Amino acid sequence: MKKICVFCGSSMGKGNQYKEAAVELANIFFEKNISLVYGGADVGLMKLMADRLMKLGGEVIGVMPQMLVDKEIAHQGISKLIIVENMAERKLKMAEISDGFIALPGGLGTLDELTEMMTLTQLRVQDKPIGILNTNGFFNHLIEFFNHSINEGFMRDEHSHLLNVNSNLSTLIDHMGNFEAKAMHQWIIDIKNERRDH
Repeated sequence: MKKICVFCGSSMGKGNQYKEAAVELANIFFEKNISLVYGGADVGLMKLMADRLMKLGGEVIGVMPQMLVDKEIAHQGISKLIIVENMAERKLKMAEISDGFIALPGGLGTLDELTEMMTLTQLRVQDKPIGILNTNGFFNHLIEFFNHSINEGFMRDEHSHLLNVNSNLSTLIDHMGNFEAKAMHQWIIDIKNERRDH
């Protein structure tokens, strides 16, 4: 993987562990010669991550809609800033130019981006690995929700394997490198049969 897109908070979060994770990510990306693709902001964990990788001499590519550039939160000190028309186009562009995706702790935007990449991979629109850096157990409740969705019949067990979850970033990236896409044929047949049965 040459370019990994990272979704994370535009806020710093409470506690130093989240800040430390963002800096650690930049350090490991530099060591592994991985370029960072992210939302392009000059605030929050996004800023810490981008600033650290730029300081080390790595490549940082930001993607931001014009409306956020107009609010003056775009990072002007990164390798490249791609300006798009809206939030939907931002996600499409990040998906297009990235080889994989990692979610760090964040809020609604991070959840939106993460689940859209999962859906695109589930539907085989793209075949790219997705990881969660589960710093301080931040994503435990989300993982519980996915398990509950499987137990209640709204998500298939094989789709839970779309995600690599780890609290160790280096291990997470290594596992993502072994990603294999799941065939979608059988679950499409199953949901069609479910329709006929009811």
